[in-house]
Amino acid sequence: MLTVMTNLTVEQHESGLSCLSFLRQRIPAAPKGFLHQLLKKGRINQLRIGQEKQTLHDSDMLQPGDQILLPDSARLESLLKDSGGGHGVAVLFESDHTLIVAKPSGLAVHAGVGHSDNNLASRVAAYLAGTGQHFVSAPVHRLDSETSGPVIFGKGKRACSELGKLFMAGSISKRYLALVRGALRHNGNIDSIIPAKGKLKRATASYRSITAVPSASLVEIVLQTGRQHQIRRQFADDGHPLYGDRRYRGPCPPTLERLFLHCHRLDFDEPFDGQRISIHSPLPEELLTFCISLGLSTPKIISGRDSDGE
Repeated sequence: MLTVMTNLTVEQHESGLSCLSFLRQRIPAAPKGFLHQLLKKGRINQLRIGQEKQTLHDSDMLQPGDQILLPDSARLESLLKDSGGGHGVAVLFESDHTLIVAKPSGLAVHAGVGHSDNNLASRVAAYLAGTGQHFVSAPVHRLDSETSGPVIFGKGKRACSELGKLFMAGSISKRYLALVRGALRHNGNIDSIIPAKGKLKRATASYRSITAVPSASLVEIVLQTGRQHQIRRQFADDGHPLYGDRRYRGPCPPTLERLFLHCHRLDFDEPFDGQRISIHSPLPEELLTFCISLGLSTPKIISGRDSDGE
C-alpha cells in the first residue's frame, strides 16, 4: 500500500505546468529521469477539489490548488531536503549567514515582468519561511535568466551587506562552462570593448579549452569584468558563439532546449568567520547529455572536480 510522505500544493503562478515540469521546478535536485520513472510507475497522485484521487503522468496539466501526493521513498526524501523541502530551491551550502542555492536555466534571480511571483528570490524567501528562518534575504550577485549555476544569498541585512562588499571587491571567484561553436584547442584571453548600460566599456576574460571536436568546444571561463551578456557577446564577436544562444546567433539544434552556459564553481572566504567556501556545481544533466551526443569527452571537471587538481 502506498504511504504518502509529502503533499505539494500547486500555486497560482504554476497553473498550466505539466506535472513533470512542476516537479522539476519544485524538486530541482532530482534528476529528470528519476521523476519520469516515478510518474511512469504510477507512484505520484493528484487530489483536485470535487474529484477522486488520480494517478499523474508526465504531461498532465495542473491547476492552482491541486494537491500532488508524493510516495514514501528514501531517495525522494533526500532530494526534497536538498531542494528546500519542495520550495523549489536546491541548497548547495548553508550557514548562519550565507545560503547558496542552484539556479536552473529559465528562472530569473529577481522579480520582473512575467516572473513577479516565480523567481529565485521568492523561492528562497519561501524556503527560509518554511524552515522557520525569518530573515531578510537578498542575492549577492546575479546570473542571467538563461544561465544556470550557484547563487549566493545573504541571510539578514548585515550578511547581505558584508557579502555584497565581498562581491564588489572582486573577492568572489566564479568559473563558467560554455559550449562554443568550432574547435578551440588552446587557452587564451579576450579583451574587447562592448556596450554596457548605454556606454562602451572594456570587458576582459580568460578561458581554457577542456575538450573539443571540430564542431564544438567545451571551455572554462573566468571573468575579470562582469558585463551583462559578456561571455555570450565576446565569444560571438570572436566567431565562436555559444550553443543554444539565439540572441547572438549561436547553433540551436533541436536536441538542446536552453543556452549552454553554466556557472560551475564559486570560491570565496566567508566574511564572518573566514571559512573558505568552495562550491562545485556539475553540468546539469541535459547539458552533459548533449556533450556526449556530440562525441565530447567528459573529464572530471564536468562532474564538479577540476581535472587539474585545483
